Amino acid sequence: MASPELAAGDGNYDFHLRSLSAALRDSAAAADPASDPNLLQSVRRVCEMCRTAKEAKDEMVARAFPVMSKLFQRCAAAPTQAVASTGVLLLTILQFFLDFGEAVLHDADGSLKTFFRSCLSREFADPIVAERTVEFLVTNKTKILSSFPNLIPQFYPLLLKLIASNGERLENKFSEVLPLMMSAGSFLPLFLSLMDLPMLVVALEKVERSSGTLIGSSIATIQKSAAPEMLLALMDEAYTGSAIEEPSGNSGSDDSGPLDLADPMFLDLLKDENDGIAAKHWISPTISSTLQAAFNSPQSDRLKQSLEMAPRFLTLYFATALRDVNDSLLCALIPVVMSRYAAMFPDKVFSFKVRKRLSDFILAAFQRSPDIIAVLKKPITDRLGEAHDNPAKTELALHLCWAIGEHGAGGIDRKDVARELFENLELLLYENLATSRVVLNQEPGSDSMGASSRKSSQARLLCFVVTAIAKLATCHSELLPRARVSLGKVARSPTSDRRVCQRACDYLGLMNEPAICLSVLGPSTAQGNGPGIVNWSEGGTKMVAHVPFYLLAEQKGPPFHDFSFTDLLPTE
Repeated sequence: MASPELAAGDGNYDFHLRSLSAALRDSAAAADPASDPNLLQSVRRVCEMCRTAKEAKDEMVARAFPVMSKLFQRCAAAPTQAVASTGVLLLTILQFFLDFGEAVLHDADGSLKTFFRSCLSREFADPIVAERTVEFLVTNKTKILSSFPNLIPQFYPLLLKLIASNGERLENKFSEVLPLMMSAGSFLPLFLSLMDLPMLVVALEKVERSSGTLIGSSIATIQKSAAPEMLLALMDEAYTGSAIEEPSGNSGSDDSGPLDLADPMFLDLLKDENDGIAAKHWISPTISSTLQAAFNSPQSDRLKQSLEMAPRFLTLYFATALRDVNDSLLCALIPVVMSRYAAMFPDKVFSFKVRKRLSDFILAAFQRSPDIIAVLKKPITDRLGEAHDNPAKTELALHLCWAIGEHGAGGIDRKDVARELFENLELLLYENLATSRVVLNQEPGSDSMGASSRKSSQARLLCFVVTAIAKLATCHSELLPRARVSLGKVARSPTSDRRVCQRACDYLGLMNEPAICLSVLGPSTAQGNGPGIVNWSEGGTKMVAHVPFYLLAEQKGPPFHDFSFTDLLPTE
């Protein structure tokens, strides 16, 4: 016999539950289970009544669960030709599983993965499904993070396709999901995927031009096109190795032509799940030619939005990494960041924003853990050797020189590392002294730097190198004789820029006053108080006068405990 709560209310609950059971028995609706709009309303009403019930709640959940489970399986197995979208319906049922899974001993992990693989992989471009999916993840992020920590890191490529297709409309909500994508297995690939977000948009648009639209107001438009099936075929080849029949026509790298299915870089860009492999898209000639064609043609709205979103996503990614990630993962990430400093989507504004964030992250990571400099000695020296390849690598070398000097090559106990980095700085210095200009190898299509620009770039680099040498020698006194020799050669070189010579002379003069030199050029992370080191954090307790005593030299009478400006300025 039904409980009083069920008997009283309860007619609504029984009515909706019977409606769902009848829909499951209707074999005619199996081909398109979400076509009945009343089905979604019944599911929502059952979930709401189970959530708000005060009595007999467990009994209501137990009765509803078998129906919900069967309905979920039918919708997930719906044919790809189904007209109605099943995404919102599946998300509503998933919410029921998460809310009441413990009561019926149901593990929602399999259901969540089924939703991503069978539904979202086809409907990621649908604006309604995309918005509901992001809202679902934001609402349940605490539960997902605690119970299913590997779910979102596993499917982050699919979520990036979702935001690439829907643009800035979902950016704020997507930013709440982005930190959940970071795990030990997805940390490095996620960085590369965020860097390549504009490339993902280009790949999606290339599929769209080849086989039909990917985005529309309704999922029916998408399902009638061949684009979702083409993406699934690409996924099938990526995971199983099965061959894909190429569409009719010539396959090439022309942006207006069909997608080159033989290029594995496109397959990696369009994948749905994280395979833990950090692919190098920039070695692909097809990708390079496609990007060049996209850069030379008018940019779509989606591409423009991705160029704006990617730097902001990188800012959030780096902030989360600096806050939550250990030094081991940072040591793995920094070389990848340095390798991508000069390899990104060829848009000037985008490149400027991204490089600013990359350099800020590298310097912040070194500031947090100066020991990382010693661990990454080999990658750092490699980047210093590439300082003249192009302007972007020159800029990276400037930041690395500053970090080496600022943190004393990792600390005062890193003598061997400091000596090796000092030798690399010396080599870079002497290479520049041997020539009056820097030869910059320009990439095809880029504007060549004039002689004055090259000279200015060389002078700027030398200023950073000279400063790093002086700071290293100040932190590691055994390097002082070699530093004096190096700086002396710069000061006497007839081809050196006047600014570089002046800086070298200033540092040579400072080295004659060890206490002042340590205070000015000493590392910011030095431990202990040496001669000339001022601990400004103690200024509030050490200072007893507002005005220095030497300004009061002509004042008569005994000194007071505290002086103020009234002692200097007459009040009459």
